[in-house]
Amino acid sequence: MAMPEETKTGCSCTGDEKHEHSEVEKRLGWHEYFMSVAHLISRRATCTRGHIGSVIVRDHSILSTGYNGAPAGLPHCNDSNCRIYRSTHPDGTVEENCVNTIHAEINAIAQAAKHGVSIKDSDIYITASPCIHCLKVLINVGIKTIYYDKPYKIENIDELLRLSGIKLVQVNMAHNQ
Repeated sequence: MAMPEETKTGCSCTGDEKHEHSEVEKRLGWHEYFMSVAHLISRRATCTRGHIGSVIVRDHSILSTGYNGAPAGLPHCNDSNCRIYRSTHPDGTVEENCVNTIHAEINAIAQAAKHGVSIKDSDIYITASPCIHCLKVLINVGIKTIYYDKPYKIENIDELLRLSGIKLVQVNMAHNQ
């Protein structure tokens, strides 16, 4: 036999109870919502050097997600399997990347392609600003705005951002975590 509280529908509050919290919890805005999802996605990352997550969005709907790690079915990075390559920018700065890892942005794009989801004219939320290589791909797939939490070598992508017209907007989540 069902207990009486199991058969009730709707809210079972009588209105007389005091709330445990004196303030009503603030509802997340869209930017905080999608960036929070990107941070959650980043927890699946298998890269030992950094956990990055990304969410591709259009019209307040999630189209695709990605995190950084090895290609599907291949060994994940670990202390002995992380193979770093270095590339030098024209200004002399050196960037290091792992040969085994696909970045979160590229994985989100690949997932969309795999499932036949168009991402043209969409936005992307990333837990860190994109590297120059990912930015070039984001330009080619038609991303309009890149929202990021933490800056990562933004000085390396300034010129491409200016030339492409893609907006780069910081959504700082430090105060929300």
